[in-house]
Amino acid sequence: MNKLILHKTTRLGHRLLRTPFIAAGLSDAGCRATGWISGGLCGAGSPGTGWGKAAIVGTGLLKTGLLGAVVLATGLATGGCSGAGETKTLSRPNILLFLVDDMGWQDTSVPFHTERTPFNDLYRTPNMERLAAAGMKFIQAYACSVCSPTRTSLMTGMNAARHGVTNWTLYHNQSVDRPDDLLDFPLWNVNGLQPADCDSVERSVVATTLPQLLRANGYTTIHCGKAHWGAVGTPGADPLNLGFEVNIAGHAAGGPGSYLGEKNFGNAERGSHTLPWGVPGLEKYHGDTINLTHALTLEAMAALDRARENGKPFFLYMSHYAVHVPLEPDHRFYARYKAAGLSEAEARYASMVEGMDQSLGDLMDYLDRHGLTENTVILFMSDNGGLSAEGRGGEPHTHNLPLRSGKGSAYEGGIREPMIVSWPGKVKPATVCHDYLIIEDFFPTILEMAGIKKYKTVQKVDGKSFVSRLLEKKSTDAGSPSSDERDLVWHFPNKWGPAGPGIGTTSTIRHGDWKLVYWYCDGKKELFNIREDIGEQNDVASLHPDVVAGLSARLGNHLRSVGALRPSFKSSGSPEIGRASCRERV
Repeated sequence: MNKLILHKTTRLGHRLLRTPFIAAGLSDAGCRATGWISGGLCGAGSPGTGWGKAAIVGTGLLKTGLLGAVVLATGLATGGCSGAGETKTLSRPNILLFLVDDMGWQDTSVPFHTERTPFNDLYRTPNMERLAAAGMKFIQAYACSVCSPTRTSLMTGMNAARHGVTNWTLYHNQSVDRPDDLLDFPLWNVNGLQPADCDSVERSVVATTLPQLLRANGYTTIHCGKAHWGAVGTPGADPLNLGFEVNIAGHAAGGPGSYLGEKNFGNAERGSHTLPWGVPGLEKYHGDTINLTHALTLEAMAALDRARENGKPFFLYMSHYAVHVPLEPDHRFYARYKAAGLSEAEARYASMVEGMDQSLGDLMDYLDRHGLTENTVILFMSDNGGLSAEGRGGEPHTHNLPLRSGKGSAYEGGIREPMIVSWPGKVKPATVCHDYLIIEDFFPTILEMAGIKKYKTVQKVDGKSFVSRLLEKKSTDAGSPSSDERDLVWHFPNKWGPAGPGIGTTSTIRHGDWKLVYWYCDGKKELFNIREDIGEQNDVASLHPDVVAGLSARLGNHLRSVGALRPSFKSSGSPEIGRASCRERV
């Protein structure tokens, strides 16, 4: 049944695209003539018969028909075609989306809590402070608990329960779920995100992506850093197939083999690319004493130099590998943290945080230097909660306090993120937003910022634009991200890795101040009042059965409405009860 559902989803996208193809006079033969199928992207192609080279090396397949077909299929040609996105051509801003990997809510000198904490005095992030002074700080911004679900939601506007990329991706047709004694995990979309009309990649979600829409409406689209959308060897592994004109160092893997140029960024030999963890495309730095974060920043600025020549606005997706493991020192900053008495692991981690912050500052300086600051939006975000279960110094599960737990957890430490938005002339400097929002909201927000008012996607978009909140025009609509009555949903029918508080197979809903966590293994429902108990120390489910019932109904209705997949019990093959207490408690 799960398999059938997944294929139904992908083939729906295929049907939606086929009609415009025919209308435009593009039959299957026409698609082959443009290089779509012959490039190994769709049709009857199989892994290893053309995908690998396209996905890893990036051969510019968009120029041989892929993007053109997508533009035709979605009605987004730039020449004013029917259904094309309507854009403001004179004042469209440049957009810099700065995404950090595994950065926790507290990994910064910028306080996102109601008060400063010792963590805010431990880390040094002066450029985040600079950005917060120029824009709006969001203290209740949410992502998913691990990376690929977040990144897929960001690029598609879909909630993870709908897109089905519910755990991190790597190898073709291989799940990364840890084994479990009681549960079998559903046939989730292990192959990740794929370009629209590429439903030949089974167990994937096809979508019209954010960069495709921006590029079709006149933006230069640049990817720099971590991609982690599609499995090795699939089209979605290469950002060039997802709407980016430039790909710097992005591929299937979600982490680098090394941050050190002396170690060739994890590649076995200088000038080579070693799958899966070696970072591709930065061979000129191999053997040099340079950190990956710095090398990516230099390459991003070089790409901006080229982009400035074409007179179009740019979308730079600056997606750092930092501060994902392995924890290796950024030697520009490491000594100060060792001198301060931090353990080896924590000194390395803190230096990586400051290196990330230096990248932000370098890019902000670049904008200043070239007179671009006043017409550039900067959005700063992390992809999941800060790492705390393993690999860090000190006591596990404490690195995000007062938030509970960290990466992989349904609790706040696993999903609440540092977020800042600067938009000169639009966003009032040094302001704070107390309303909550979630990662899929970035999709419609960025399109609205770009002046793209009408657009077509093969997928249903769940995200809500928060532009009105940025402009401090508070909406009364209960579905708006500026409303405290909106439902936020997290769906993780998987098993991530290490044990810890909130780490397990769960579905979660937040409505107003109430947050319900449902555990599949034993049917337990935990209820927290986030405003009163940000650390989620007091489960008040027994005190508020009416709230539990109401949130349970809302969560169940949402999951059913999007066709969310559920785990099943090994003993029965059913998702229903025969349960023992199986939650991982620490």
